[in-house]
Amino acid sequence: MVNGKQQRKIGTQIGVISDTHGLLRPEAIEALMGSDLILHAGDIGKPEILEELRTIAPVVAVRGNNDIGAWAQTIPEIETIAIENVSIHLLHTVKDLKVDPKTASIQVVISGHSHKPSIEEREGVLFLNPGSAGPRRFKLPISVASLYVKDNMVQAKVVNLLGNN
Repeated sequence: MVNGKQQRKIGTQIGVISDTHGLLRPEAIEALMGSDLILHAGDIGKPEILEELRTIAPVVAVRGNNDIGAWAQTIPEIETIAIENVSIHLLHTVKDLKVDPKTASIQVVISGHSHKPSIEEREGVLFLNPGSAGPRRFKLPISVASLYVKDNMVQAKVVNLLGNN
């Protein structure tokens, strides 16, 4: 039997956020608490957003089409990282995907841009869009996502930040 002090967290919890457009809501911060890593899929809005996210966990971010200015030039447009045994490809606009994820052994593709949260599996590849955590656009929900990685297994869920939105 393992007591609470001996229990280890199993797997990696990744917070996924996109399209903050300069607004980091308290609800987004709360939803990302406990993350081992935060991925920001672009349209950050200002560097202070990344600084605040880094107070929660390490951050990997990509530049979105609205991220302009000197601060944004140091942020890559795409990033591929490995978490445990899972390869994750991060970009802002899924239509700009230049690699075949299956051929490149990528298990997860994360994008933003559309402001529409979605989780979809295509040919064994998980496509995740956390939606927008920033200013509301049309009647779309305000959301982030959580990604859980253990060995080579991945689970994703969208977290609505403002109730039923």
